[in-house]
Amino acid sequence: MAKMTILTEADLRQAVPLDVAAVDCVEDAFRALATKDVSMPPVLRLDIPEHRGEVDVKTAYVPGLDGFAIKISPGFFDNPKLGLPSLNGMMVLLSSRTGLVEALLLDNGYLTDVRTAAAGAVAARHLSREDATVAAIYGAGVQAGLQLKALSLVRPIAEARIWARDGAKARAKAAELAKGLGIAVRAESDPGEAARGADVIVTTTPAEKPVLKAGWLEPGQHITAMGSDSEHKNELDPAIVATGFYVADRLSQTRRLGELRHAIRAGLVREDAAFPELGAIIAGSTAGRAGPQAITVADLTGTGVQDTAIATLAVRRAREVGAGTDFES
Repeated sequence: MAKMTILTEADLRQAVPLDVAAVDCVEDAFRALATKDVSMPPVLRLDIPEHRGEVDVKTAYVPGLDGFAIKISPGFFDNPKLGLPSLNGMMVLLSSRTGLVEALLLDNGYLTDVRTAAAGAVAARHLSREDATVAAIYGAGVQAGLQLKALSLVRPIAEARIWARDGAKARAKAAELAKGLGIAVRAESDPGEAARGADVIVTTTPAEKPVLKAGWLEPGQHITAMGSDSEHKNELDPAIVATGFYVADRLSQTRRLGELRHAIRAGLVREDAAFPELGAIIAGSTAGRAGPQAITVADLTGTGVQDTAIATLAVRRAREVGAGTDFES
């Protein structure tokens, strides 16, 4: 008989906090993407424009892992008006040997939040200056807070600024993060001022027009764009991609979904231009930051390999502590 484990969001929050181990797990996933024969199909996406909704399906098989995950991730960005979260979802972990379902992870998007924040930390670990102490976060949602927390795991962040279109949300998020992280965090009403003097800038919005302009940037800064994971989303001025040291999570994907797509459409970058991927930099097969004055840009659209990695970690940890409900079939 086969055993399947059902894990709730509460189980998964207990088993997989956003910690250095989660960051390392996602880093290993990026490394595998560059060094192993990973099977990762393009993202399947369903758009529901009348309700400002989209559903992504991601998956990947990593040689050497006993299982692979399939993730369903809806994003309905008018939900806050209804008192509902914008993001939710679930993952299924299947056996790589038999294809049988091993675990159903009813995480409501929690694992996606963790692996996305961890990916931001991985990008900063390998592309930002080691002495980075000031962060600017664009956005005031859940991911904004998680990105700052994750960044603080890999860099000595002592000060942060939060900018969002809704000033009240920015102020509330700044107060929450200052208390939770024990560092100086302030809301900034001017997006240009938020970038001034920041060592690391992270954009976490569903913006369809750039929220970060090339003219605001300064030598030595690192930018991680998290929000552009579909064709219509665009957080960065395309000139940033064209002039900075650009790194993709998956180049074939960022050409189609990420900030790179908009630089190509603006005629600033050739469609067949070659750029490094984050996994290759982690693996040491491609050089990273050129020096302390370089401006680096990470375009993170989210990959199925991250989902398989975090789901595998979650199920292993949950079983170690006896979390979840098991069913025989």
